[in-house]
Amino acid sequence: ETPSKPKGVSGSGRRNFIVTGLQDIDKCRQQLHDITVPLEVFEYIDQGRNPQLYTKECLERALAKNEQVKGKIDTMKKFKSLLIQELSKVFPEDMAKYRSIRGEDHPPS
Repeated sequence: ETPSKPKGVSGSGRRNFIVTGLQDIDKCRQQLHDITVPLEVFEYIDQGRNPQLYTKECLERALAKNEQVKGKIDTMKKFKSLLIQELSKVFPEDMAKYRSIRGEDHPPS
């Protein structure tokens, strides 16, 4: 028994089975018309690879990129804090004005 040849079905019964299957696919078409599939998924299939690996690898790449960007954000926050500290030592009045404009009444620690 296979999807294209159900057990015990031959000739016109098989054709009816295929026609019914195609009609079912056509009914689903409206629900799926705006779904796009990345070409890489088809490349995975052509290479005999599981297309779910594409999703897994995309998620892994996104997580790695997210960690990289988070690291850059953390570094920039530390840099800003140190810059404000050092500028406050050299330009205390100007930095006091800056902090008051920003709504920060206390100097950075």
